[in-house]
Amino acid sequence: MAIKCIGILTSGGDAPGMNAAIRAVTRTAIYNGYKVKGIMRGYHGLVTNEIVEFKSQSVSNIIQQGGTILKTARSKEFRTEEGRRQAYENMKAAGIDALVVIGGDGSLSGAQIFADEYDVPIVGLPGTIDNDLDGTDETIGYDTALNTIIDAVDKLRDTATSHERLFFVEVMGNTAGYLALNGAIASGAEAAIIPEMETEVDQLADLIHNGFRKSKNSAIVLVAENPATGGAMGLAQRIKKEFPEFDARVTILGHIQRGGSPTAKDRILASKMGAMAIEALSEGQRNVMIGIKNGELVYVPFKKAVAHTSHLNLKDDMEVVKILSM
Repeated sequence: MAIKCIGILTSGGDAPGMNAAIRAVTRTAIYNGYKVKGIMRGYHGLVTNEIVEFKSQSVSNIIQQGGTILKTARSKEFRTEEGRRQAYENMKAAGIDALVVIGGDGSLSGAQIFADEYDVPIVGLPGTIDNDLDGTDETIGYDTALNTIIDAVDKLRDTATSHERLFFVEVMGNTAGYLALNGAIASGAEAAIIPEMETEVDQLADLIHNGFRKSKNSAIVLVAENPATGGAMGLAQRIKKEFPEFDARVTILGHIQRGGSPTAKDRILASKMGAMAIEALSEGQRNVMIGIKNGELVYVPFKKAVAHTSHLNLKDDMEVVKILSM
């Protein structure tokens, strides 16, 4: 069946650049003769029938805005067969023939299930600050979040130096350490503690015994959120018990990392991916995410995109952090 109308939704955690992607999808679709419907609040809005018609002016003056004008929400209903059936009925009643889903691994996993059950053509865009999707070198929002982290650490450095303190700075990342590791390199932090490393405890001890106060009066350690270590709070508690002579402080950056105006890099990436999503649907592609590899846009099957096979260059990058923090 020929595609005449394309629906757009954003799902999961918001990410800077999502609006740029919405804009690109909408205007490229209209340029190519498709109708466009915006689905509010992600899969939840698809289940509850929050669907509105989008025109070119619907996406005016949004490329510089963080968050998502389509809003986003978790949907317990969409996780059920009954909920997905209702979503499909609402989609068909609205005249939507295909979907563009902008989100992270949970969003794309949901898209894959929905596409398999109802034979819906779906193209995904990697919208997540965590940068944890396979088949793409970067995700929409990652660069902006990284710059937010750098700005925060630069400011914390002033206090850490003034008071000769050890600061643990917790950053997001879900189960991936991209933000922590690359944030540490970019900010000049003394160490990064990430889920991909099985020796987090040894790395912390190495910092204490060989790094902190050997050549510096203060140190900043970037810590990826991780239940295994308890995150920054867990590590600070360990310092308090095992190394009480050190004055440790914790800063959890939290959702500030998701906000703010997207960087030029994220705006460009989102715009190119959004345009490519319409090209993919026009070519008959389905169940694929638009990724970028070595500067080229590529199609990535959903199953591969959500496989969580880390492509961090752990050994080399961790060595860089260690050497440059001397």
